[in-house]
Amino acid sequence: INTGRGQRNYCFSEFNMNIKENYLNLCRRISAFTMAPTRIQMQICLFVVGVVLLSGGLCFDTIADQTGYGYIKYDDVRLSSATNIILQFIEGTFGAMIMVACGIMAIVSSAFGQYRAAIGLLVVAVGAFILRSIIGTFFNDMNIQG
Repeated sequence: INTGRGQRNYCFSEFNMNIKENYLNLCRRISAFTMAPTRIQMQICLFVVGVVLLSGGLCFDTIADQTGYGYIKYDDVRLSSATNIILQFIEGTFGAMIMVACGIMAIVSSAFGQYRAAIGLLVVAVGAFILRSIIGTFFNDMNIQG
């Protein structure tokens, strides 16, 4: 209905048609999204899922231990024993085999002109020799002393 002053007066039936058109448009968009999503829609969905997972995980970590006033008690006996076993293997005969094999392969690769590979193999050989001291320098190794 036109009032003659340049303004449009919506009657109730036109307002209902506008709601119906908006609802149908929304349904069409949701259907198109579920049937054939675009690249940007999928990126937005993955971003939202990532934010929800991160925020949910952080919330669960903060309420994990209510009895200890928020402090989480961590027992690392199994982890330290597994690390100690791995370090004993590397310091033992397995580490010696790694050092000898890497040394021979470094000599062969430098003979063929692959100096970058030779330097990498020498780093692996020396790393197998000093791994426990490197771990002791950079990490807490109080429970994994052999």
